[in-house]
Amino acid sequence: MLQSLTDRLAALRGWRADSAAVCAGVVSALALPPLYVLPGLLVGIPVLLCLIRGARTPWIAARRGWWFGFGLYTVGLYWITEAILIEAARFWWLVPLAVPALAAVLAIFAAVPAAVAWRARPGWPAALALAGGWVLSDLARQFVATGFPWNPLGSVWEFPGPAGDIMIQPASLVGVHGLTLATLVLAATPLLGWAWRAGGLVLLALWCAFGIVRLDQPLPPAPDLTVLLIQGNVAQGQKWDRGLMVGIFRRYLDLTRQAVAQAGGHPAVVVWPETASPALLENDGPARAAIADAAHGARALIGSVRFDAADRPRNSLFAIGPGGTIEAIYDKWHLVPFGEYAPGWVPGALQLVPGGGFASGPGPQTLHVPGIPPVGVLICYEAIFPSEVIDEAHRPAWIVNVTNDAWFGNSSGPRQHLAAARMRAVEEGLPLLRAANTGISAGFDSRGHEVARLGMQQTGFLAVRLPPAIAIPFYTQAGLWLPGGAAMLLIIVSLAARKRVQGGERPNFYTV
Repeated sequence: MLQSLTDRLAALRGWRADSAAVCAGVVSALALPPLYVLPGLLVGIPVLLCLIRGARTPWIAARRGWWFGFGLYTVGLYWITEAILIEAARFWWLVPLAVPALAAVLAIFAAVPAAVAWRARPGWPAALALAGGWVLSDLARQFVATGFPWNPLGSVWEFPGPAGDIMIQPASLVGVHGLTLATLVLAATPLLGWAWRAGGLVLLALWCAFGIVRLDQPLPPAPDLTVLLIQGNVAQGQKWDRGLMVGIFRRYLDLTRQAVAQAGGHPAVVVWPETASPALLENDGPARAAIADAAHGARALIGSVRFDAADRPRNSLFAIGPGGTIEAIYDKWHLVPFGEYAPGWVPGALQLVPGGGFASGPGPQTLHVPGIPPVGVLICYEAIFPSEVIDEAHRPAWIVNVTNDAWFGNSSGPRQHLAAARMRAVEEGLPLLRAANTGISAGFDSRGHEVARLGMQQTGFLAVRLPPAIAIPFYTQAGLWLPGGAAMLLIIVSLAARKRVQGGERPNFYTV
């Protein structure tokens, strides 16, 4: 029965094959956060491999891979439409275009591994080639045109609770790209016969065992510090309304006073989300003094906009000390294309960001603020970039992630963003504390275990005892070379296994 089904899929031609590829991508997207329907990959990836097997040329295989990616990314990124609807009066024409256009570009990164897999013999060589090519494409997706590595397939293991904690621990060895590599191989096993299925079960058993053992290791003593995460819950349409700015600022001050009172004099640091302060703190001494007064002696890490010497805005985090002194500033350096800056290669007619947008900062930076352990900062989008989140030469003791996910409403976007931040905690072996304007604010320990959460569209605060950092994980030391090298090795092995049969219909090795 399986043989007959795979043969029928491989025999599809033209629009029928393309439609099957789109459907396979859509089904695969169900495995992504926040649904975590993992069987979707066990259906989608085998269908893609069958379609690749039936392709007569590498270009046709690439086209089918493109359609698969189009379905995957259209469903996975539907939430981007929410951001456009915030300014629908200006950008109404983008509503039906933005997500399909972005999915069409990202689908190129699925077309390439499909063409690579076509070059390998059907069966396990094609599966390994697809996995290796996919990871190399994901690595390219992290850097090409400033990068957009959203929703790597390794994130499908980040489901909430203890089971998710267990399954993400191997990211400390291989990173999320390494998890993607293993995930794709596992997803292909329904096609590969009993030996491969048994091997997949063994891999999963070892995967779980590693996670359980790692989580069972004792943690070092925690620092004597409480992190107060403030969630103001300000709708995006209200953030820059001049008539509401004073009320918004007072809301954050009131929540800060409540949080500090709950801390009861324990050493604390206050964290406001990205651009939470409507006041321009660099030049507004009274606003800084008001924050310092509300913090009642605690240091405060406050998201705000500032202007540099060239009068370009920067998306920044200010460390505010007693009396409103500025003790450190961090400037966001991974900016969102079309949202925070306009890429120079984009025609003027399509420039959506006035004045070229924000200026970028110098890169990952550790802030040394009196009274708190050294801290690495991630502003919003920066949390999705593996191995590009901290200054390794000046390793921090913890990571603070401030974000404004109000742009994306109560959709899957904020939840996928949270999953990315959680993975960075595992990869770096550092606790990560996240303050989000409309949610989800949360605290993760250095192994990605969630210790606190304040859900979507709630107004309030979290008081979280800062978890300790742990020994530098192997992945942090090896970096992206590790999953990249493993992916290259799989491709070499798959292509060397046996040359493609020349001429005629390609034989079916899937169930051997």
